[in-house]
Amino acid sequence: MTSKYPERPTVFNDNSYRFDNFDDGKYILGKKNGLLPAMGWNSWNAFGSGNTEALTIAMADKIKELKLDELGYKYVVLDDGCYKPERVNGELSNEETKFPHGFRFLSDYLHEKGLKFGMYNDIGTNLCAGAEVGTCGHEATDAASYLKWGIDFIKVDNCYYLWDNATFSNAENARYVFTPAIRSIKIGAYTDKVFSATEEGKIRGNGIEIRDDHVRNIGTFDGTGPMHSPVYLRSGELTFDVYMKTAGEYNLFVEYASGRKEGCGNWLQVAINNSEGTSYWYDDLLKETASTTEFEWSEAIPIQFAEGVNTIRLMNHRRQENTLASYATLSEELYKQDPGNEILLSICEWGKTQPQNWGKKVGNSWRILNDITFCVGSDGDPGKGNWKSDYTTGVTSQYNKAVVMDEFAGLDKGWNDPDMMMIGMNGLTDTMNETHMAMWCMLNSPLMLGLDLRRVEKGDKIYNVIANKELIALNQDALGIQAKRIFSTLEKDRPDTEYITNIDRVDILAKPLSDNSVALSFINVSEADKNEGYRTDVETIIKFIGPKMVNADAFKNAKSYGVKDLFTGETTTSNDGVFKVSSLKACGNVTLRISVND
Repeated sequence: MTSKYPERPTVFNDNSYRFDNFDDGKYILGKKNGLLPAMGWNSWNAFGSGNTEALTIAMADKIKELKLDELGYKYVVLDDGCYKPERVNGELSNEETKFPHGFRFLSDYLHEKGLKFGMYNDIGTNLCAGAEVGTCGHEATDAASYLKWGIDFIKVDNCYYLWDNATFSNAENARYVFTPAIRSIKIGAYTDKVFSATEEGKIRGNGIEIRDDHVRNIGTFDGTGPMHSPVYLRSGELTFDVYMKTAGEYNLFVEYASGRKEGCGNWLQVAINNSEGTSYWYDDLLKETASTTEFEWSEAIPIQFAEGVNTIRLMNHRRQENTLASYATLSEELYKQDPGNEILLSICEWGKTQPQNWGKKVGNSWRILNDITFCVGSDGDPGKGNWKSDYTTGVTSQYNKAVVMDEFAGLDKGWNDPDMMMIGMNGLTDTMNETHMAMWCMLNSPLMLGLDLRRVEKGDKIYNVIANKELIALNQDALGIQAKRIFSTLEKDRPDTEYITNIDRVDILAKPLSDNSVALSFINVSEADKNEGYRTDVETIIKFIGPKMVNADAFKNAKSYGVKDLFTGETTTSNDGVFKVSSLKACGNVTLRISVND
């Protein structure tokens, strides 16, 4: 019986998917560029899998009543729980109790109101809530369905993924994303020498573990949680420099021990760098060994060597490459079937594969961590959010990563996504809500509301936060540049790149804007009042974001500056180019717009 799922990861005939080409400036068919962060409402935080047609219509009606669409909140997105648990004749189908009139009905309803319609799926076999309707192996069929339903946005998750040990996936899938442990190599018909991995081998990148007589952990490491910095490379390679007197084809042999777990897998990639460039010679599973500690020699791997120095690269970048290829397959199908489609792709693989490295090739945004809350609501229960946590479920966990990821984002790339906002859920105070909104706007995050909008009335505290035009203008500024951290009380030398998880601190963020003004946000990340006073100045601002400003010289040489508080509306003047606050409430912020006075 033929499986309905692929039997192996994609064979790459196009090097666009390869790690070496993540920064080549080329995009996958269907990639949308030049777009500002999406704004709208997503059903998950409010209702989990319990969302319905009636609730979605109620949210759309509330968006119109509150005129949130006029502020930019256009996308209404159905998250997990909207499909039947299995395909019908191979196709996706609406869960008839929850969505009795079908998805095209809902799409038409939203479009008639001037809103946009978003849906959800997964690159794995199942959705995260369990329905066996993931896009894996069904990309062409699903693309046709989404185009028929008239969607404008699709959030695509990463559960039950066949080629990685992602959430709910087989743990043994780690064999696809790490090389075996490697002890040595030799080159047949060239030299009798055995090249030791620990003695002649060189380590590129990060994460590789050197044992007594071998190396392991060659691959890309899981970024789902908050443990590691997102700035630095999270993968490694083992390389050997070999001098060849004569160009020609020689057989490479690798001494290895394979496994099916994190750090010791069974998939090997072999590439050669030499005077002729880079060429790939092997990209597949090796024959399995008896155990992770019993080494044997591989079969011959034929390689064309050049005369002179050849760098042999033993590696496995498939964790990133496979995930990119899976997202690209759906995007390419949408493009093939309708090249003019305007569907935004929201990548939701929780930062597992460091999507900040490759997401720009295919997506409009990419989640940077696991979910911001696991305490989602239901009809009548607002759910709960946290300011902090030891894992990802909190405002500060997401912020701590996103705030040093500004160089990965932009109009020519896409946007770091620290998940849907929790404003309006239980657990966050009014002050936390204000700072949450300021953070997401400064970070150029997609602004996806995650609350039951029936709890909001025009002019109340929640409304005044999510409808703050001045903050939204920062997020939607035409220059499209994420704020950079220019000061932190816990890092004086490298505030823009040093990853800090200790929240007992104050940060200052600066964001260049299209009218040559600058947004400054003084953020008290801690849960205690801060009364020491904090300041920055024009010189510091120019040092960190000058090259990204419209006219840094004009800003630097201004005689005075207008300073507007974006929460209170108060406007003052600075004649000395110094901007300061005397105190900050616990979890509070002061966000300013600094303009050059004529």
